[in-house]
Amino acid sequence: MTRKITRRAAFLAGGAAALLAHRPAHASFPERAITLTVSFPPGGATDILARILAPPLSEALGRPVVVENRGGAGANIGIGHVARAAPDGYTLLVTSSAFVVNPSLYRNPPYDPFRDFAPISTLGASPNVIAVRPNSGIASLQDLIAQAKAAPDKFNYASPGIGTTPHLAGELLKLRAGFEMQHVPFSGAGPATQAALAGTTQVISAAQGSIMAQLRSGELRGLVQTGPTRAIDLPDVPTQEELGIRDANSETFLALFAPAATPAPIQALLAREVVKALQRPEVQQRYREAGAPVVGGGPEELRARVAREVPIWREVIQVSKISVQ
Repeated sequence: MTRKITRRAAFLAGGAAALLAHRPAHASFPERAITLTVSFPPGGATDILARILAPPLSEALGRPVVVENRGGAGANIGIGHVARAAPDGYTLLVTSSAFVVNPSLYRNPPYDPFRDFAPISTLGASPNVIAVRPNSGIASLQDLIAQAKAAPDKFNYASPGIGTTPHLAGELLKLRAGFEMQHVPFSGAGPATQAALAGTTQVISAAQGSIMAQLRSGELRGLVQTGPTRAIDLPDVPTQEELGIRDANSETFLALFAPAATPAPIQALLAREVVKALQRPEVQQRYREAGAPVVGGGPEELRARVAREVPIWREVIQVSKISVQ
């Protein structure tokens, strides 16, 4: 009898071990720290939003969530790093609209936006704003378009750099409204703003958060915002669609992705907890203060955003003959 019990115990133990051996690797995810790889250096909007998200996400998952900056090559270094990372949910990507721009902007980008990544959620987004000095003699976007059509070589506009979303938003507006305005790239939003304030350029195209202080103080006048609806902090600045300019919507967005082969249950868990974290009032307030109000639409919203924007920016880049060496 004792021998039978011993054999039965051994059989049950062996069966349990076999079941454990065949458990999915993600059954107890997460078991260690998760890394949010930011594709830009510290201090920018993408980095700030990642660091705001990390504590509540860590609290929800019960494991540390750390931020690692891998900037360079217009975000390609960080994006490429995560594209090649183990698809286990422990290395995630926080990036910007560069994700949908770079495949058309660079000759050999180190990733495919559809094949190499699984969308988790858009984090935040803000419109780009076309603005001028109050004493510019331009009272509205219609004024700018009319004056630019009458004198095609007269106007130029500042942006934070070649291939940035504000640059492409300016080119998309020109394309849809049918007028000319010379692009003057700068090495960031700060120098571009100073150029517009000094009159070096007549116009600036910038992300809302970059020039919000100047818009509030009256140093700059917003002519149009490029989002689909009026931003809550710019209630008096019309959208392009309101002014009759179709198919020109654009936003500077920040988003979270996982490597494409990450198991579906891990993707679902991450998306659920990220969206819940973004619903916290204190997180929403800090995102708004950072100039990129929360979106938090989950995987389907982000998947649709990528599918919509990749071809839009491909068209703008090809028609405008924009290239980065």
